[in-house]
Amino acid sequence: MTTTIETAPLVPGTVILDEEVGARGPWSAVVAAGDVLTIVDLYGNQAVDTLIYAADDHRQRYSAAATVSAQRNLFLTTGSVLRTDDHDALMTLVADEVGSHDTVGGACSQESNTLRYGHHTKHQHACVENFLAEGSRWGIGKRDLVSNINFFMNVPVDADGTLGIVDGLSAPGRRLALRADRDVLVLVSNCPQINNPCNGFDPTPVRMIVTRPAGAPA
Repeated sequence: MTTTIETAPLVPGTVILDEEVGARGPWSAVVAAGDVLTIVDLYGNQAVDTLIYAADDHRQRYSAAATVSAQRNLFLTTGSVLRTDDHDALMTLVADEVGSHDTVGGACSQESNTLRYGHHTKHQHACVENFLAEGSRWGIGKRDLVSNINFFMNVPVDADGTLGIVDGLSAPGRRLALRADRDVLVLVSNCPQINNPCNGFDPTPVRMIVTRPAGAPA
């Protein structure tokens, strides 16, 4: 699919990397400390499942529990600091045009698809398989996968604790920006799910732009 929306990084600077991630596909890159990753929801309502690791030690990785408890908020938006189990900062959400991103919905898998939607979905590709395929390039295996972030995904929590997966809050061209607080490996599954509304039942591409702000060391 050809991108038809003109976009720019949310934090200006020298562009280090600018790539489009195809519908249903994986992506990964090391983002250096101080650089900013802008994720662009090109066509709207596309969940971007994301894991973050310290580039020099993959045992130091994103912790949903530490992140949520530190900020006292289940959802992510501008100012949210993505932390490890030791509460060390990995990345900070420095700008956000959507306002709320999920921390509890998890990643779809072939097994969960079968359980939730029936055995006829067993063949469908899913986020866990994306994570494993892309993570293998960096020595990351199944035991290294943890609860992930779902950027652009809308998972409201009802008063009784029930979770819902409903239409997203995003729209074509909406962006968020993550500043690396140390050198990090960002691992993404551009969610291939077609059985619930997280992608509007129609997975679409997203864009990943890494910039180096003016005055940052090379």
